[in-house]
Amino acid sequence: MPPARGDRAARREDVSETVWQVLADKGFGGLTLRAVATAMGVSTGMLMHYFPTKRALLTHALDLLEKRTAERPRRARPTEGLATVRVMLLDILPLTPGDTVRNRVWVSSWDLSLADDDLAVAQADRYTRLRASLLPHLEAARDLGELPAAADAERLAASAVAFTHGLVVQALFDPARFPEEVQTAMLDDFFASTRRAAAAAAPASAP
Repeated sequence: MPPARGDRAARREDVSETVWQVLADKGFGGLTLRAVATAMGVSTGMLMHYFPTKRALLTHALDLLEKRTAERPRRARPTEGLATVRVMLLDILPLTPGDTVRNRVWVSSWDLSLADDDLAVAQADRYTRLRASLLPHLEAARDLGELPAAADAERLAASAVAFTHGLVVQALFDPARFPEEVQTAMLDDFFASTRRAAAAAAPASAP
């Protein structure tokens, strides 16, 4: 017999918390109904009232990951321009235990997304939204003179995301070599080199 409506609503929060715990410990590769049921001390049959299929469980887990990412603590954004872009990228890096867990879960989801056309489209859309969120601040940096007037803001947004996620992966696999201060210094080096490259690529002004 399925749980009563009130019990179901109350229990769903516990179920979601346990799903997150399994994700944090084992990633998407270890996320199964049996693993969640074992962690909760319940039967898989009880969980099937919430997730009748493995796909339903994975969909819930991805939604939960999106929600936790959106609700994570964020640094205050200083001003328009590159300072804001820097803070936005710092918020992505695994600089705290919570950020590290979220990034580990995200990285574990990539294999799943690569094997599923619908999930691959959703992941591509996430990257599109991330680049789009940086774009107005890079355009502001250009207007403020922090970047040359001819700088390609869309290309810079793509480069910033590619650099940051590459650093995320290295820091996850080798945290001793990439502690917080090293990640921050590398991000600042990236911005310095971006300014130099953008200036070098800008056409010379007419005499």
